[in-house]
Amino acid sequence: MGTVIDSHFLALTAIVTVGYQLLFFIITALLKFDKVTDFAGSTNFIILAVLTLVVKGSWHFRQVVLSMLVVVWGLRLGLFLLMRILRWGEDRRFDEMRDNLGKLAVFWVFQAVWVWTVSLPLTVVNASSRNPSIEAADIIGWIMWAIGLFVEATSDQQKLVFKNAPENRGKWCDVGLWKYSRHPNYFGEIFLWWGIFVAATPVLKNAEWLVILGPIFLTLLLLFISGLPLLEESADKKYGNVSTYMHYKRTTSPLILLPPALYGNLPGWFKTSFLFEFPLYSRSLPLENWNRNSHQRSTAGKIS
Repeated sequence: MGTVIDSHFLALTAIVTVGYQLLFFIITALLKFDKVTDFAGSTNFIILAVLTLVVKGSWHFRQVVLSMLVVVWGLRLGLFLLMRILRWGEDRRFDEMRDNLGKLAVFWVFQAVWVWTVSLPLTVVNASSRNPSIEAADIIGWIMWAIGLFVEATSDQQKLVFKNAPENRGKWCDVGLWKYSRHPNYFGEIFLWWGIFVAATPVLKNAEWLVILGPIFLTLLLLFISGLPLLEESADKKYGNVSTYMHYKRTTSPLILLPPALYGNLPGWFKTSFLFEFPLYSRSLPLENWNRNSHQRSTAGKIS
């Protein structure tokens, strides 16, 4: 079945993604119904995985495995997010967008870019005719995906259970994996997509290595735009004057899972340079609390 539009299916996947997201944008704009936004994003990954696998028709073992990994991830995340929003009600991210068509359109365009870009490693693998033997990179990538999915799924479920408990109303989640990372679900998602890229590398040649832009884009997106900054800002505004929250924030890694006793005693420069503890994650703290927090980090670094 080979080539339909271009040899790497880049145009094909772009057209399908734009069309799919446009459909859900129209539904959202006309019906003011935003409960399907995350579901639309997650299922778009599934569509691209299956589409490129079937259209190419090679059915190489590596192609089938990577496609299955993306389908499993997309189904799990899509159903989880859909069930969660149906249970919790409206998506607060859209409070300022529902009556602003321009802002709503920007969101859906950005979601289309996210899906298409992050899918690049799988798209190029499924479009390739090369079929080298399974090697260490494949196994390493599959293991990374499995670890990432376990962390993401476990932390999502732990937070859902925590938030649904009446006694935890108004509290931040610090149980399970959330003891070791302030955003373990994002760590899992980033790690599993880097795993997909690693497992794709045996097939890549020349300019095809540019598919590394997929996991890079996802990492930068979650670190600096739509992931950690928004959630850190929200939490700081809610709990910034609570001493136990400030202790949690100071001793808990923002992304990579680490023991609090270890992370809390690391110097600030090390956290910023190697563990993603960027100043923008604390810009919404009350100034006196941020100064106190900075002093505690400095003191801990000198003592250690």
